[in-house]
Amino acid sequence: MAAGGTGQAEADRGEQGGIRTALAGLTTRGRSFLAAGIAAAICAYILGQSDLLRVGLLLAVLPLICASVLYRTRYRVAGSRRLSPSRVPAGSEARVHLRMDNVSRLPTGLLMLQDRVPYVLGPRPRFVLNRVEPGGRREVSYRVRSDLRGRYPLGPLQLRLTDPFGMCELTRSFSTYDTLTVIPRVEPLSPVRLSGEAKGYGDGRQRSLALAGEDDVIPREYRYGDDLRRVHWRSTARYGELMVRREEQPQRSRCTVLLDTRGIAYAGAGPDSAFEWAVSGAASVLVHMLERGFSVRLLTDTGNAVPGEGADGFAGAGQETADAAGMMMDTLAVIDHSDGTGLSHPYDVLRGGNEGLLVAFLGDLDEEQATVVAKMRRRSGGAIAFLLDSDAWLREATDVPGPADGHGERLRMLREAGWSAVSVPRGAPLTHLWRQADQERRGVTAVAGGEAP
Repeated sequence: MAAGGTGQAEADRGEQGGIRTALAGLTTRGRSFLAAGIAAAICAYILGQSDLLRVGLLLAVLPLICASVLYRTRYRVAGSRRLSPSRVPAGSEARVHLRMDNVSRLPTGLLMLQDRVPYVLGPRPRFVLNRVEPGGRREVSYRVRSDLRGRYPLGPLQLRLTDPFGMCELTRSFSTYDTLTVIPRVEPLSPVRLSGEAKGYGDGRQRSLALAGEDDVIPREYRYGDDLRRVHWRSTARYGELMVRREEQPQRSRCTVLLDTRGIAYAGAGPDSAFEWAVSGAASVLVHMLERGFSVRLLTDTGNAVPGEGADGFAGAGQETADAAGMMMDTLAVIDHSDGTGLSHPYDVLRGGNEGLLVAFLGDLDEEQATVVAKMRRRSGGAIAFLLDSDAWLREATDVPGPADGHGERLRMLREAGWSAVSVPRGAPLTHLWRQADQERRGVTAVAGGEAP
């Protein structure tokens, strides 16, 4: 009995709350009609005028009926949103498609749609839809664009309903929202010949197993269809059954992209800042190396890697390459300055002796950190550094001359350690610097007596 009474009380409160919501949605016209109807009914009762009473009841009941019908209608309108595409480079546009479905048996009145979007994506879109027939639908779309990478929520969608007489307005907010991911800009790079390559056309020396389609590392039992020339006789004699050996494993090229995210290494902010150039450059190299078949790894000054990344980084072909690139782009879309002051963490990670290619995007370096970066060269087969002078970027942006600093000295230290170090001026295209890095590498190789370019 007690439980039943509680449930009835909750139902009564819900019904009363619905009535209050409906009455709160009355417009100025609706409230005027309601007040005029009540006043006319009171006057008719005092004066004994039945005709005036009927007019008063009509004036008072009309806004109440409109509010009741509109309150029930708002729960019979369904809304959906679709992004095309859901991941876009910075500076590119995405289109958001909104669809409203009238699932009731009654037509709707005037509808106003409003979608919540962050201010960096543009103004808040608003649409006015006329009467929607029972079972009908309406579709509208708008464009969003951001020069700043990141993840931006879209929604929730708000719907404002109005009855045909303008007596009542009610707002409904949908609970679902979508996320637009703005990734760094990616520049196409020319296929230059780089140190650390394998597959027969580079000078990489480390071998690794492919992730799929390879034979077992140890001899295994014979299976129908195996080539008899692969029978491992020593293991066969040991186990008393036919055992086959693995074939020679293919060589795989590796590439580690080091991104310096230290907050003290960059000055300025915004889409044209030195840090944003470094993030875009790292994204371009990652995508380029994946397309060339490298096992690619992203490393930051904190030593963190991309979630889901293997010990040797990402590698794959076809759809796997696209998925790996997408995961790295999602990571770079939200990467921000770190609180670190040094580059010792990536140096410790590279102590494993990975002989692949190392590509570093570095901010301002002091003498101590330049020494640490110089030592990283010993841990890789080839090393390319893009060194940014963020203070010079600010001076070029404001046309204010500044004192000379140690940027040139840091370049010299890296080059003497075997790096192909390239200085990055403000707004320089990565494609040009990529070819310049290849020329630097050829010069270093020629001086060291290595392979001819």
